Parts: sequence; C-alpha cells; structure tokens
Amino acid sequence: MTIQTVKGENYEIKDLSLKNEGLKTMEWAASRMPVLQLIKERFAKEKTLKGVRIGACLHVTKETSQLCEAWLAGGAEIYLCASNPLSTQDDITAALVSKGVHVFGGKFMDSEGYYRAIGHVIKSRPQITIDDGADVVSILHKLKRGETDEEIEIVREVLGEDSDMIDEVWAGAEETTTGIIRLQAMADDGALLYPIMATNSSPCKNMFDNVYGTGQSSIDGILRATADLIASKVFVVAGYGQCGRGIATRAKGMGARRVIATEIEPHTALQAVMDGVEVMPMIEAAKIADIIITATGCKHVISKEHFEVMKDGVTVSNTGHFNVEINIPDLEQLATDKIQIRTFVEQFIMKDGRKINLLGEGRLINLAAAEGHPCEIMDLSFALQALATEYIVKHKKELSDLGSKVVQIPEEIDTNVAYLKCKAMGIELDILTQEQEKYLSSWRVGT
Repeated sequence: MTIQTVKGENYEIKDLSLKNEGLKTMEWAASRMPVLQLIKERFAKEKTLKGVRIGACLHVTKETSQLCEAWLAGGAEIYLCASNPLSTQDDITAALVSKGVHVFGGKFMDSEGYYRAIGHVIKSRPQITIDDGADVVSILHKLKRGETDEEIEIVREVLGEDSDMIDEVWAGAEETTTGIIRLQAMADDGALLYPIMATNSSPCKNMFDNVYGTGQSSIDGILRATADLIASKVFVVAGYGQCGRGIATRAKGMGARRVIATEIEPHTALQAVMDGVEVMPMIEAAKIADIIITATGCKHVISKEHFEVMKDGVTVSNTGHFNVEINIPDLEQLATDKIQIRTFVEQFIMKDGRKINLLGEGRLINLAAAEGHPCEIMDLSFALQALATEYIVKHKKELSDLGSKVVQIPEEIDTNVAYLKCKAMGIELDILTQEQEKYLSSWRVGT
C-alpha cells in the first residue's frame, strides 16, 4: 500500500490536520510518564543538548513524543523517522511537526517511503543516532562501505552526491533486543565504526519494558486484531526470553488452557518449565496451537514444515522487531488463496481447505494492531534514552577513546531512573544502617 503524504521543507507525514488530536494524546502520555517529565524540566534549565542534532529511528508513538519533548527542552534539533512501517501513529507525527520536530513517516508506509524517511534523517548529518532496530546505524555503515541494494538506492536518491555522513556521528544508543544483536555482531566483526550505548541491556529496560510492556501490548495487539478469546486456547510462544516470558505470563493470566514455549537454550527452557510453562519443539507445538506468537529476534522460526501441520483456524503473529520470524513466502507458496478478513488479519487458504490467519503482515503485532507498550513502562525506557543522549554529549571523547563497541549505560544512570520511578509511584524503600553497610562491605565478619 502506498500512502499519500504531506511534504514540507523538513517533514513528510500523512495528515497535518490531526495535530490537535495528537496534542491531546501527548498530554495523556505526559501525565503517565513522570520520570521523563522530571528529566525534561532539568533539560529545559540546563540546555545540555543545545545545538545537538539527533537522528532517531523509533516507533512514532505517543510515548516517543515525550522523549522528543525532553530532547527539545534540552535544545536539541530532532530528525525522526519510523522504525517500522506499521507502528506510526499519524496524529502524533502531526503534533510533533507543530512542535518543531522534523518527522518523516506514516502508518502503512511502503518500503520506498520507509527508506526515503531514513534517508531524510541521515541527510540531517546527525551527531547522535537513536535506533530501535539499528536501521539507521546499518545504513550509515553500508553507505560508508559503498554497498548497494534496493533500499540503499532509495536512501541515495534522498542524499544526492554526498552520502558519507558517518564521520559526523559521535555515538548512538539502541533501544531493542534485535538491534543489540545486530550491533554486537557488527562490533564482533570489527565493522562497527562508532560506539553504541545498549539501552536495551539496562535493567530498567530489560526487566520492565521487555517483560511487562511486551507482555501486555502483544496480547493487546492480538485482541485488537482478532477480538478472539484467549481463555480455553492453546497458546504457543516462540522464545522464552524476557519478552516471551512476559507474553506467556499474561496468556496464563487470561485463562489460556495450555501455554507452551519453544526454545533453543537449555537454561531458558528450564526457567519456562519451572514457571509452569510447557516446552516442546515448534514442529510439535504447531500441531496443537490455537494461537502462536514469535518473540525470538531470529529468522524463519515458523516455516513450511510448521504451516503444513497447523490446525484449521490457527492464528499466527509476531512481536519481534523484524517481519522475518514467520516465513511468509513459504506461507504464500503453500496457500491457494488469501483473503483480507479484518484490517490486520490475512487468511491464507491451504490446498486441503485449512485456514491460517496471519496478523499484522507478520510485523510486530503490539505496534501494528495496537499502540505499543503502555506509557508507564516506556517512562523507564525513554528516561534511559534521554539520559543516554545527555551522557553521549558530556562524554563523547571518552566514548570515542573506548572505540567502536557496544557499551552499557552506566549503572548509576539506570539506578537513578529506578529510584525516580519508585518515588513517582509512592514506593518507599528501606535504607541500610551504618552497621549493615559495614557488614555488607566487609569480608572479616563471619557466621
């Protein structure tokens, strides 16, 4: 689907008339993201980011709008594109344009529009990149190496003759598990050309966003797409990492008759079993599943052999960042017909008459059919992104000296975010006495 867009000097979005609706939604998000509001207030006073160009490739949602507001308060110039063709909230793009953010993207954008938007962000010559899936980082590196493919050529059309922008980047930060996997592989190969802060690896992101955010929003996406009942169903989760664990927990809580996980890692498989979740290979789980969702960050977790044994009427979806976990070409090859049943439900008719329902084009269902993670959860993740940005500005030489590595966000930043969230929620903590501090720091005291 090719969407009609409205273009300005520094934006390309779907509909500017949605501004007021978007501003109201932004107010709603702000009221539920208190930690980010505190950071925004401090940034406004200190202007830490004054004149800094930030190139961000993120899901353009109401939560992301609050991160942009914090950056704006700090004096940054922001160029923002969507990190997925289905995740953009068009009212938010209009509202952000009115705030002075340079936004490129719209929901249901095609591949050409998606990479054109990334091209506009790269054309701004960002000094800091903020990614959700590492697309901007990846393309910057491909341009530097002179690589070419269909997507790169779309970007080059936007950039013109001058396409080598990477030398102006100080550092970046990455939001998601899939992105960290890609970036760590680049670092291990010696291909990464500037340091990346691993926001996803911080406890405030990994323990909350991935578990509670992905868990709730993925179920939300399945329900909005299908309106089906979870209770009584056999529910299969591919991958029992933090994201898969969160989904499985919520499926159990909604009354799924059986919750099954598929895994490749023995420790994680053991954890699933001890959480009361069955573990079996996908080829066995596919035979009995009513609902399947992939959450692995890997390719072709569900393929031809799995589609061939699925029950009639099964629902298949994905919550991983890229739409490669479900082998859609295999499904299309096996099907004799395809019907658009609902906005986010494509029904594939098999040769034997079985129907397989694919949700959200195999893209991350929590943002394709729903609105992504709740504001309260993204308050933690985007507080980390805001503070990571500030850290890069203040420590760019130190980061440069570390070399082109994937580095962790300092523990004190993560702990501070957790403390602020506790304070905002009215959670009171115990404080160690001097005696307890001495005991914990000494090896001399025995039993």
